Amino acid sequence: MRTLSAAIAVVLAAPQISSAFTAVSRPHKFHPQPHPASALLAKTFEIDESQNQLTVTPISTLSGTVTLPGSKSLSNRCLLLAALSDGSTKVENLLDSDDIRYMLQALDALGVPVERDADDATAVTVAGQAGPIDSPTPDETLELFLGNAGTAMRPLAAALCMGRGKFVLDGVPRMRERPIADLVDGLKQLGATVECVESTG
Repeated sequence: MRTLSAAIAVVLAAPQISSAFTAVSRPHKFHPQPHPASALLAKTFEIDESQNQLTVTPISTLSGTVTLPGSKSLSNRCLLLAALSDGSTKVENLLDSDDIRYMLQALDALGVPVERDADDATAVTVAGQAGPIDSPTPDETLELFLGNAGTAMRPLAAALCMGRGKFVLDGVPRMRERPIADLVDGLKQLGATVECVESTG
């Protein structure tokens, strides 16, 4: 089983911080307390309660790794690629957003097995279809509601053209105003039978 991550890891290597400054609270006293587990805070904060001052002292270096929240675009692209792939794919660090929820709901409706991780809400395992995604109801039109998720609407519109079935992709009124005509024109040139139901483009 392969693993994809929808987040980006950033390695920090900040230059030396050489300035010190003092913060004075007026008119109310403050009592900031460094977190006991943080050596960095313990070294950079000096508290003088008698003078009601907090002095931030210089530090020599700052380094570490920051894991950013999952990317909306990467999350949905990883999910779709996993659905088209052969075998199982674990997708980690999914962004908790409407766009991703709509994509997951669409994959459920399309019959693509997606297992949610009970211990990690940002991870799922997708059983790939080893190629195009076919409609589970080929004799009926399958409607997929995608809200205002452009990162689900456009990739799915292209991917579903490879499979068998009839699909209607729709969303909220604002989605119907967003441009998609260029994508539709390109898919038609490739031989797909696809059209905009409304002429908002």
